[in-house]
Amino acid sequence: MRVAVISDIHSNLHALEAVLAAIDSEDVAEVWCLGDVVGYGPKPNECCDLVRERAAVSLCGNHDLAVLGSLDTGEFAGDAGRAARWTAEELGAEQRAWLETLQPKGRAEGAELFHGSPRDPVWEYVLSEHVALASLAATEAPLVLVGHSHVALALAWDGSELTGGLAPADTEATLPDRRWLLNPGSVGQPRDGDARAAWLLIDTAAGRASFRRVEYPIEQTQAEMSDADLPLALAARLSHGI
Repeated sequence: MRVAVISDIHSNLHALEAVLAAIDSEDVAEVWCLGDVVGYGPKPNECCDLVRERAAVSLCGNHDLAVLGSLDTGEFAGDAGRAARWTAEELGAEQRAWLETLQPKGRAEGAELFHGSPRDPVWEYVLSEHVALASLAATEAPLVLVGHSHVALALAWDGSELTGGLAPADTEATLPDRRWLLNPGSVGQPRDGDARAAWLLIDTAAGRASFRRVEYPIEQTQAEMSDADLPLALAARLSHGI
């Protein structure tokens, strides 16, 4: 089976549309979303509608939960909190009802899925060897998929050694014979120095996972953020992938 994994869309409709167009050019059976469909960006309702339509599996993330009121927006610093409050006011009733059905962790064929980490699927970032090892120890599936950090990662465990690290565009992971922890990176707000929208293609039959990046009209998202009076710093960072 060929699966597309997306995460951390953050209301960036142009990035999501570009990624879905790239996915449509592949023979993909399912789309899995690891959460944070909303937050930061200017098009929360449209992104909810697209993910609901296209994803076979969807998780919620910390920003989704904050917009729903399940987390206090006071836990978000500065611009993130301001954007979360704006999103809560903009979110439609139908989109809110859909987000309320989601959980921050789940399972799919051959994989365990988390927005954050297995130990804390809402808040913990998997950005260190220690947390990666703990995440693999807390799970059993051959494939562990996480989001939240906005940084694409590919880490392999052969039973005695953890290898791998950052997964820039065109990185390929050979899946058989080892357990893998993979982060597809962020669709809507990458933070690994590459401003292009990120996604992950998993081909279970070929035993391969491929990290993909897609150009999208960043300036259009930035203009929409300006029109919505969202924080300028959130728009500016999109140009730099930080």
